[in-house]
Amino acid sequence: MNLDPELLELIVCPACRSSLAVDDAAGELVCTGCHLAYPVRDDIPVLLVDEARQAT
Repeated sequence: MNLDPELLELIVCPACRSSLAVDDAAGELVCTGCHLAYPVRDDIPVLLVDEARQAT
């Protein structure tokens, strides 16, 4: 994944407003609060709750 560090500082989880951590291995952004994992497709975060999965 090639995400802009400044973008990562600005975006938050749309479900609970917690910060997001990068999971390069899975190609996802994982919420540090509610633990939803949002996919990143073509270096674009898909921050839709309907597209997220519960991270383990």
